[in-house]
Amino acid sequence: MSTFQAPKGTYDLTPPDSATYLAVREAISAPLRDSGYGYIETPGFEDVNLFARGVGESTDIVTKEMYTLTTKGGSQLALRPEGTASVLRAALEANLHKAGNLPVKLWYSGSYYRYERPQKGRYRHFSQVGAEAIGTEDPVLDAELIILADQAYRSLGLRRFRILLNSLGDKECRPVYREALQGFLRDLDLDEETRRRIEINPLRVLDDKRAEVQKQLTGAPKLRDHLCDACKAYHEEVRALLTSAGVAFEDDEKLVRGLDYYTRTTFEFVHDGLGAQSAVGGGGRYDGLSEMIGGPALPSVGWALGVDRTVLALEAEGVELDLPATTSVYAVPLGEEARRFLFGIVTELRRSGVAADFAFGGRGLKGAMKSANRSGARYTLVAGERDLAEGVVQLKDMESGEQTAVPSAEVVAELAKRLG
Repeated sequence: MSTFQAPKGTYDLTPPDSATYLAVREAISAPLRDSGYGYIETPGFEDVNLFARGVGESTDIVTKEMYTLTTKGGSQLALRPEGTASVLRAALEANLHKAGNLPVKLWYSGSYYRYERPQKGRYRHFSQVGAEAIGTEDPVLDAELIILADQAYRSLGLRRFRILLNSLGDKECRPVYREALQGFLRDLDLDEETRRRIEINPLRVLDDKRAEVQKQLTGAPKLRDHLCDACKAYHEEVRALLTSAGVAFEDDEKLVRGLDYYTRTTFEFVHDGLGAQSAVGGGGRYDGLSEMIGGPALPSVGWALGVDRTVLALEAEGVELDLPATTSVYAVPLGEEARRFLFGIVTELRRSGVAADFAFGGRGLKGAMKSANRSGARYTLVAGERDLAEGVVQLKDMESGEQTAVPSAEVVAELAKRLG
Protein backbone atom coordinates (compact mmCIF):
# COMPACT_ATOMS: atom_id res chain seq x y z
CA MET A 1 0.00 0.00 0.00
CA SER A 2 1.43 3.37 -1.02
CA THR A 3 1.81 6.17 1.51
CA PHE A 4 -0.09 8.39 -0.91
CA GLN A 5 -3.63 8.22 -2.31
CA ALA A 6 -5.47 10.06 -5.06
CA PRO A 7 -6.78 13.44 -3.80
CA LYS A 8 -10.34 13.56 -2.49
CA GLY A 9 -12.90 13.81 -5.27
CA THR A 10 -10.58 12.42 -7.96
CA TYR A 11 -10.06 8.98 -9.43
CA ASP A 12 -7.47 6.90 -11.23
CA LEU A 13 -8.21 5.12 -14.48
CA THR A 14 -6.64 1.68 -14.46
CA PRO A 15 -7.04 -1.43 -16.64
CA PRO A 16 -9.38 -3.05 -17.38
CA ASP A 17 -11.87 -0.23 -16.61
CA SER A 18 -9.80 2.36 -18.46
CA ALA A 19 -10.58 0.57 -21.75
CA THR A 20 -14.24 1.58 -21.37
CA TYR A 21 -13.30 5.23 -20.91
CA LEU A 22 -11.12 5.12 -24.02
CA ALA A 23 -13.97 3.53 -26.00
CA VAL A 24 -16.40 6.24 -24.83
CA ARG A 25 -14.00 9.02 -25.88
CA GLU A 26 -13.57 7.34 -29.25
CA ALA A 27 -17.33 6.96 -29.77
CA ILE A 28 -18.08 10.59 -28.87
CA SER A 29 -15.33 11.99 -31.08
CA ALA A 30 -15.95 9.70 -34.09
CA PRO A 31 -19.01 11.59 -35.48
CA LEU A 32 -17.13 14.89 -35.02
CA ARG A 33 -14.11 13.69 -36.96
CA ASP A 34 -16.44 12.59 -39.76
CA SER A 35 -18.09 16.03 -39.85
CA GLY A 36 -15.15 18.36 -40.39
CA TYR A 37 -14.10 18.98 -36.78
CA GLY A 38 -10.33 19.17 -36.21
CA TYR A 39 -8.61 18.29 -32.93
CA ILE A 40 -7.42 21.04 -30.57
CA GLU A 41 -5.62 20.76 -27.23
CA THR A 42 -5.17 23.60 -24.74
CA PRO A 43 -3.16 23.97 -21.49
CA GLY A 44 -4.58 22.60 -18.26
CA PHE A 45 -4.40 26.08 -16.71
CA GLU A 46 -5.17 29.58 -18.00
CA ASP A 47 -5.23 33.21 -16.87
CA VAL A 48 -7.89 33.32 -14.16
CA ASN A 49 -9.56 36.30 -15.86
CA LEU A 50 -10.35 34.22 -18.95
CA PHE A 51 -12.87 32.27 -16.90
CA ALA A 52 -14.01 35.20 -14.77
CA ARG A 53 -14.98 37.11 -17.93
CA GLY A 54 -16.21 34.22 -20.04
CA VAL A 55 -17.83 31.80 -17.62
CA GLY A 56 -19.18 34.65 -15.46
CA GLU A 57 -18.23 36.18 -12.13
CA SER A 58 -21.68 35.36 -10.70
CA THR A 59 -21.47 31.63 -11.40
CA ASP A 60 -20.68 29.05 -8.72
CA ILE A 61 -17.83 27.86 -10.94
CA VAL A 62 -15.98 31.18 -10.63
CA THR A 63 -17.01 32.20 -7.11
CA LYS A 64 -16.69 28.83 -5.37
CA GLU A 65 -15.27 26.05 -7.53
CA MET A 66 -12.17 27.21 -9.41
CA TYR A 67 -8.74 25.98 -8.39
CA THR A 68 -6.54 29.08 -8.52
CA LEU A 69 -2.83 29.61 -7.98
CA THR A 70 -0.26 32.38 -8.01
CA THR A 71 2.94 31.72 -9.95
CA LYS A 72 6.39 32.71 -8.72
CA GLY A 73 6.14 35.64 -11.12
CA GLY A 74 2.89 36.80 -9.55
CA SER A 75 0.51 35.72 -12.33
CA GLN A 76 -2.96 34.52 -11.30
CA LEU A 77 -3.83 31.22 -12.98
CA ALA A 78 -6.72 28.78 -12.71
CA LEU A 79 -7.01 25.09 -13.55
CA ARG A 80 -9.53 25.00 -16.37
CA PRO A 81 -13.07 24.36 -15.04
CA GLU A 82 -14.52 23.97 -18.57
CA GLY A 83 -13.32 23.85 -22.16
CA THR A 84 -15.11 26.46 -24.28
CA ALA A 85 -13.33 29.60 -23.06
CA SER A 86 -9.90 27.93 -23.48
CA VAL A 87 -10.69 26.66 -26.98
CA LEU A 88 -12.01 30.03 -28.13
CA ARG A 89 -8.96 31.79 -26.65
CA ALA A 90 -6.65 29.38 -28.51
CA ALA A 91 -8.56 29.80 -31.79
CA LEU A 92 -8.33 33.59 -31.53
CA GLU A 93 -4.65 33.51 -30.60
CA ALA A 94 -3.89 31.29 -33.61
CA ASN A 95 -6.08 33.48 -35.88
CA LEU A 96 -8.00 30.41 -37.04
CA HIS A 97 -11.01 32.66 -37.73
CA LYS A 98 -8.97 34.58 -40.30
CA ALA A 99 -8.18 31.53 -42.45
CA GLY A 100 -11.27 32.25 -44.56
CA ASN A 101 -13.25 29.11 -43.80
CA LEU A 102 -15.94 29.73 -41.21
CA PRO A 103 -17.10 28.16 -39.06
CA VAL A 104 -13.90 26.98 -37.42
CA LYS A 105 -14.93 23.48 -36.27
CA LEU A 106 -12.91 22.02 -33.39
CA TRP A 107 -13.15 19.08 -30.99
CA TYR A 108 -11.18 18.36 -27.85
CA SER A 109 -10.78 15.87 -25.02
CA GLY A 110 -9.29 16.46 -21.62
CA SER A 111 -9.50 16.80 -17.85
CA TYR A 112 -11.23 19.66 -16.03
CA TYR A 113 -11.23 20.72 -12.39
CA ARG A 114 -13.85 22.11 -10.00
CA TYR A 115 -13.85 22.20 -6.23
CA GLU A 116 -17.22 20.59 -5.56
CA ARG A 117 -18.64 18.34 -2.88
CA PRO A 118 -17.64 14.87 -4.15
CA GLN A 119 -20.43 12.41 -4.87
CA LYS A 120 -21.18 9.77 -7.46
CA GLY A 121 -21.15 11.47 -10.85
CA ARG A 122 -19.60 14.68 -9.50
CA TYR A 123 -15.84 14.81 -9.15
CA ARG A 124 -13.21 17.48 -8.60
CA HIS A 125 -11.32 16.12 -11.57
CA PHE A 126 -13.44 14.95 -14.50
CA SER A 127 -13.11 14.13 -18.16
CA GLN A 128 -15.00 15.62 -21.11
CA VAL A 129 -15.10 15.48 -24.89
CA GLY A 130 -16.24 18.75 -26.41
CA ALA A 131 -16.94 20.39 -29.75
CA GLU A 132 -17.07 24.04 -30.82
CA ALA A 133 -18.16 25.63 -34.11
CA ILE A 134 -16.80 29.19 -34.14
CA GLY A 135 -17.71 32.14 -36.32
CA THR A 136 -21.12 31.39 -37.85
CA GLU A 137 -24.69 32.10 -36.79
CA ASP A 138 -26.80 29.37 -38.35
CA PRO A 139 -29.51 27.19 -36.78
CA VAL A 140 -28.29 24.31 -38.97
CA LEU A 141 -25.02 24.40 -37.01
CA ASP A 142 -26.85 24.23 -33.68
CA ALA A 143 -28.89 21.27 -34.95
CA GLU A 144 -25.78 19.56 -36.35
CA LEU A 145 -24.03 19.54 -32.99
CA ILE A 146 -27.07 18.22 -31.13
CA ILE A 147 -27.54 15.50 -33.75
CA LEU A 148 -23.86 14.49 -33.56
CA ALA A 149 -24.06 14.13 -29.77
CA ASP A 150 -27.24 12.09 -30.11
CA GLN A 151 -25.51 9.91 -32.71
CA ALA A 152 -22.51 9.37 -30.42
CA TYR A 153 -24.66 8.27 -27.49
CA ARG A 154 -26.73 5.93 -29.65
CA SER A 155 -23.59 4.38 -31.14
CA LEU A 156 -22.62 3.41 -27.59
CA GLY A 157 -25.97 1.69 -27.10
CA LEU A 158 -27.50 4.30 -24.79
CA ARG A 159 -31.28 4.73 -25.10
CA ARG A 160 -32.58 6.18 -21.83
CA PHE A 161 -31.28 9.70 -22.28
CA ARG A 162 -33.35 12.79 -23.04
CA ILE A 163 -32.49 16.05 -24.78
CA LEU A 164 -33.78 19.21 -23.08
CA LEU A 165 -33.97 22.31 -25.28
CA ASN A 166 -34.54 26.01 -24.66
CA SER A 167 -33.75 29.46 -26.02
CA LEU A 168 -32.17 32.13 -23.82
CA GLY A 169 -32.77 34.98 -26.25
CA ASP A 170 -30.12 37.49 -27.27
CA LYS A 171 -28.88 40.99 -26.44
CA GLU A 172 -32.04 42.47 -27.98
CA CYS A 173 -34.72 40.62 -26.02
CA ARG A 174 -33.01 39.22 -22.93
CA PRO A 175 -32.61 42.61 -21.16
CA VAL A 176 -36.40 43.05 -21.21
CA TYR A 177 -36.90 39.60 -19.72
CA ARG A 178 -34.10 40.20 -17.21
CA GLU A 179 -35.88 43.26 -15.89
CA ALA A 180 -39.22 41.44 -15.60
CA LEU A 181 -37.59 38.48 -13.85
CA GLN A 182 -35.69 40.71 -11.42
CA GLY A 183 -38.93 42.43 -10.45
CA PHE A 184 -40.51 39.05 -9.69
CA LEU A 185 -37.52 37.64 -7.79
CA ARG A 186 -37.03 40.68 -5.55
CA ASP A 187 -40.38 39.96 -3.90
CA LEU A 188 -39.41 36.40 -2.91
CA ASP A 189 -38.07 35.17 0.43
CA LEU A 190 -34.48 34.42 -0.57
CA ASP A 191 -31.12 34.39 1.22
CA GLU A 192 -28.63 37.23 0.78
CA GLU A 193 -26.36 35.35 -1.63
CA THR A 194 -29.29 34.54 -3.93
CA ARG A 195 -30.45 38.16 -3.72
CA ARG A 196 -27.01 39.30 -4.90
CA ARG A 197 -27.33 36.89 -7.80
CA ILE A 198 -30.64 38.53 -8.77
CA GLU A 199 -28.79 41.75 -9.48
CA ILE A 200 -25.87 40.15 -11.36
CA ASN A 201 -27.52 37.35 -13.35
CA PRO A 202 -31.14 36.61 -12.39
CA LEU A 203 -31.42 33.73 -14.89
CA ARG A 204 -29.08 31.75 -12.64
CA VAL A 205 -31.73 31.79 -9.91
CA LEU A 206 -33.96 29.70 -12.19
CA ASP A 207 -31.20 27.06 -12.14
CA ASP A 208 -31.20 26.86 -8.32
CA LYS A 209 -31.79 23.22 -7.35
CA ARG A 210 -33.05 23.88 -3.79
CA ALA A 211 -36.68 22.86 -3.30
CA GLU A 212 -37.48 25.93 -1.19
CA VAL A 213 -36.35 28.17 -4.07
CA GLN A 214 -38.04 26.19 -6.84
CA LYS A 215 -41.35 26.29 -4.92
CA GLN A 216 -41.29 30.09 -5.01
CA LEU A 217 -40.52 30.23 -8.74
CA THR A 218 -44.04 29.15 -9.67
CA GLY A 219 -45.52 31.95 -11.72
CA ALA A 220 -42.15 33.44 -12.67
CA PRO A 221 -42.09 35.30 -16.01
CA LYS A 222 -41.27 32.93 -18.88
CA LEU A 223 -38.47 33.75 -21.27
CA ARG A 224 -40.39 32.35 -24.24
CA ASP A 225 -42.97 35.13 -23.74
CA HIS A 226 -40.24 37.75 -24.11
CA LEU A 227 -38.29 36.39 -27.10
CA CYS A 228 -37.96 38.79 -30.03
CA ASP A 229 -39.19 37.67 -33.45
CA ALA A 230 -35.66 36.85 -34.63
CA CYS A 231 -34.97 34.59 -31.63
CA LYS A 232 -38.36 32.90 -31.96
CA ALA A 233 -37.74 32.16 -35.65
CA TYR A 234 -34.20 30.92 -34.93
CA HIS A 235 -35.40 28.57 -32.19
CA GLU A 236 -38.26 27.23 -34.28
CA GLU A 237 -35.82 26.43 -37.08
CA VAL A 238 -33.57 24.48 -34.70
CA ARG A 239 -36.60 22.55 -33.45
CA ALA A 240 -37.77 21.83 -37.01
CA LEU A 241 -34.32 20.59 -38.07
CA LEU A 242 -34.09 18.21 -35.11
CA THR A 243 -37.60 16.91 -35.77
CA SER A 244 -36.88 16.30 -39.46
CA ALA A 245 -33.71 14.40 -38.45
CA GLY A 246 -35.75 12.16 -36.16
CA VAL A 247 -34.05 13.43 -32.99
CA ALA A 248 -36.51 13.65 -30.11
CA PHE A 249 -36.25 16.53 -27.63
CA GLU A 250 -38.22 18.11 -24.81
CA ASP A 251 -38.84 21.85 -24.51
CA ASP A 252 -37.67 23.00 -21.07
CA GLU A 253 -38.37 26.67 -20.42
CA LYS A 254 -36.38 26.59 -17.13
CA LEU A 255 -33.21 25.26 -18.73
CA VAL A 256 -30.48 27.84 -18.13
CA ARG A 257 -27.18 25.92 -17.78
CA GLY A 258 -24.50 27.04 -15.34
CA LEU A 259 -22.46 29.40 -17.51
CA ASP A 260 -23.13 33.06 -18.26
CA TYR A 261 -22.02 33.10 -21.87
CA TYR A 262 -24.95 31.20 -23.42
CA THR A 263 -27.36 32.95 -25.83
CA ARG A 264 -30.27 31.61 -27.87
CA THR A 265 -30.03 27.81 -28.21
CA THR A 266 -29.22 25.96 -25.00
CA PHE A 267 -29.56 22.20 -24.47
CA GLU A 268 -28.77 19.45 -22.02
CA PHE A 269 -28.50 15.68 -22.26
CA VAL A 270 -29.90 13.99 -19.15
CA HIS A 271 -30.09 10.35 -18.13
CA ASP A 272 -32.79 9.23 -15.74
CA GLY A 273 -30.69 6.40 -14.34
CA LEU A 274 -28.14 8.67 -12.65
CA GLY A 275 -30.17 10.17 -9.81
CA ALA A 276 -29.40 13.76 -8.77
CA GLN A 277 -26.46 14.15 -11.16
CA SER A 278 -28.57 13.38 -14.20
CA ALA A 279 -26.87 15.67 -16.73
CA VAL A 280 -24.40 13.77 -18.91
CA GLY A 281 -23.60 16.71 -21.17
CA GLY A 282 -24.86 19.91 -22.66
CA GLY A 283 -24.09 23.12 -24.41
CA GLY A 284 -25.50 25.90 -26.52
CA ARG A 285 -24.87 29.04 -28.49
CA TYR A 286 -22.51 31.71 -27.13
CA ASP A 287 -22.53 34.54 -29.64
CA GLY A 288 -20.96 37.17 -27.38
CA LEU A 289 -18.17 35.21 -25.71
CA SER A 290 -15.46 36.21 -28.20
CA GLU A 291 -16.08 39.89 -27.49
CA MET A 292 -16.16 39.23 -23.72
CA ILE A 293 -12.56 37.93 -23.86
CA GLY A 294 -11.28 40.67 -26.17
CA GLY A 295 -11.87 39.16 -29.61
CA PRO A 296 -14.03 40.20 -32.56
CA ALA A 297 -17.71 39.31 -32.90
CA LEU A 298 -17.75 35.57 -33.60
CA PRO A 299 -21.13 33.88 -33.10
CA SER A 300 -20.45 30.31 -31.98
CA VAL A 301 -22.04 27.16 -30.63
CA GLY A 302 -20.72 24.07 -28.87
CA TRP A 303 -21.12 21.33 -26.29
CA ALA A 304 -19.22 19.18 -23.81
CA LEU A 305 -20.16 15.61 -22.88
CA GLY A 306 -18.95 14.05 -19.65
CA VAL A 307 -16.97 10.85 -20.14
CA ASP A 308 -17.35 9.87 -16.47
CA ARG A 309 -21.11 10.32 -16.47
CA THR A 310 -21.49 8.60 -19.82
CA VAL A 311 -19.76 5.55 -18.34
CA LEU A 312 -22.18 5.70 -15.37
CA ALA A 313 -25.10 5.93 -17.83
CA LEU A 314 -23.85 2.80 -19.61
CA GLU A 315 -23.69 0.99 -16.27
CA ALA A 316 -27.21 2.18 -15.37
CA GLU A 317 -28.56 0.69 -18.61
CA GLY A 318 -26.50 -2.47 -18.28
CA VAL A 319 -24.74 -1.77 -21.59
CA GLU A 320 -21.48 -3.65 -22.04
CA LEU A 321 -19.29 -2.31 -24.81
CA ASP A 322 -17.76 -4.71 -27.32
CA LEU A 323 -14.14 -3.87 -26.54
CA PRO A 324 -11.33 -5.21 -28.71
CA ALA A 325 -9.04 -7.75 -27.06
CA THR A 326 -5.89 -6.14 -25.70
CA THR A 327 -3.95 -9.28 -26.58
CA SER A 328 -4.59 -11.70 -29.44
CA VAL A 329 -1.45 -13.84 -29.17
CA TYR A 330 0.57 -14.75 -26.07
CA ALA A 331 4.01 -16.33 -26.36
CA VAL A 332 5.33 -18.80 -23.76
CA PRO A 333 9.02 -19.75 -24.17
CA LEU A 334 10.56 -22.76 -22.43
CA GLY A 335 14.30 -22.16 -22.25
CA GLU A 336 16.66 -19.36 -23.25
CA GLU A 337 16.90 -20.26 -26.95
CA ALA A 338 13.07 -20.36 -27.26
CA ARG A 339 12.91 -17.07 -25.36
CA ARG A 340 14.99 -15.29 -28.02
CA PHE A 341 13.18 -17.00 -30.89
CA LEU A 342 9.62 -16.32 -29.67
CA PHE A 343 10.44 -12.73 -28.79
CA GLY A 344 11.42 -12.32 -32.46
CA ILE A 345 8.05 -13.81 -33.49
CA VAL A 346 6.19 -11.46 -31.11
CA THR A 347 8.04 -8.45 -32.52
CA GLU A 348 7.16 -9.53 -36.08
CA LEU A 349 3.49 -10.02 -35.12
CA ARG A 350 3.32 -6.55 -33.58
CA ARG A 351 4.85 -4.99 -36.68
CA SER A 352 2.17 -6.69 -38.77
CA GLY A 353 -0.58 -5.23 -36.58
CA VAL A 354 -1.32 -8.22 -34.33
CA ALA A 355 -1.69 -7.51 -30.60
CA ALA A 356 0.84 -9.83 -29.01
CA ASP A 357 2.35 -10.24 -25.55
CA PHE A 358 5.10 -12.32 -23.96
CA ALA A 359 5.67 -14.36 -20.79
CA PHE A 360 8.35 -12.22 -19.19
CA GLY A 361 10.50 -13.19 -16.24
CA GLY A 362 11.37 -16.77 -17.17
CA ARG A 363 8.34 -18.35 -15.47
CA GLY A 364 7.59 -22.06 -15.74
CA LEU A 365 4.97 -23.46 -18.09
CA LYS A 366 2.15 -23.59 -15.50
CA GLY A 367 2.55 -19.99 -14.34
CA ALA A 368 3.04 -18.70 -17.90
CA MET A 369 -0.14 -20.42 -19.11
CA LYS A 370 -2.09 -18.83 -16.26
CA SER A 371 -0.85 -15.47 -17.49
CA ALA A 372 -1.87 -16.40 -21.03
CA ASN A 373 -5.39 -17.14 -19.78
CA ARG A 374 -5.59 -13.87 -17.87
CA SER A 375 -4.41 -11.91 -20.91
CA GLY A 376 -7.53 -12.88 -22.88
CA ALA A 377 -5.42 -13.98 -25.85
CA ARG A 378 -7.15 -16.12 -28.45
CA TYR A 379 -3.95 -18.05 -29.25
CA THR A 380 -0.87 -19.04 -27.27
CA LEU A 381 2.50 -19.90 -28.81
CA VAL A 382 4.59 -22.41 -26.85
CA ALA A 383 8.09 -23.51 -27.81
CA GLY A 384 10.88 -25.45 -26.08
CA GLU A 385 14.22 -26.87 -27.18
CA ARG A 386 12.66 -29.97 -28.81
CA ASP A 387 10.19 -27.80 -30.78
CA LEU A 388 13.00 -25.60 -32.07
CA ALA A 389 15.04 -28.65 -33.01
CA GLU A 390 12.07 -29.91 -35.05
CA GLY A 391 11.48 -26.47 -36.59
CA VAL A 392 7.98 -26.07 -35.16
CA VAL A 393 6.03 -23.97 -32.62
CA GLN A 394 3.02 -25.25 -30.69
CA LEU A 395 -0.05 -23.12 -31.46
CA LYS A 396 -2.86 -23.46 -28.92
CA ASP A 397 -6.41 -22.22 -29.53
CA MET A 398 -7.44 -20.91 -26.09
CA GLU A 399 -11.15 -21.24 -26.84
CA SER A 400 -11.24 -24.82 -28.13
CA GLY A 401 -8.11 -26.05 -26.34
CA GLU A 402 -6.85 -27.55 -29.62
CA GLN A 403 -3.07 -27.49 -30.02
CA THR A 404 -1.20 -27.98 -33.30
CA ALA A 405 2.44 -27.90 -34.36
CA VAL A 406 3.09 -25.18 -36.96
CA PRO A 407 6.36 -24.82 -38.91
CA SER A 408 8.34 -21.93 -37.39
CA ALA A 409 8.60 -20.09 -40.70
CA GLU A 410 4.82 -20.16 -41.14
CA VAL A 411 3.68 -19.04 -37.65
CA VAL A 412 3.10 -15.38 -38.46
CA ALA A 413 1.22 -16.16 -41.67
CA GLU A 414 -0.88 -18.83 -39.94
CA LEU A 415 -1.87 -16.46 -37.13
CA ALA A 416 -2.70 -13.68 -39.58
CA LYS A 417 -4.99 -16.08 -41.46
CA ARG A 418 -6.72 -17.32 -38.29
CA LEU A 419 -7.20 -13.83 -36.85
CA GLY A 420 -8.58 -12.54 -40.16
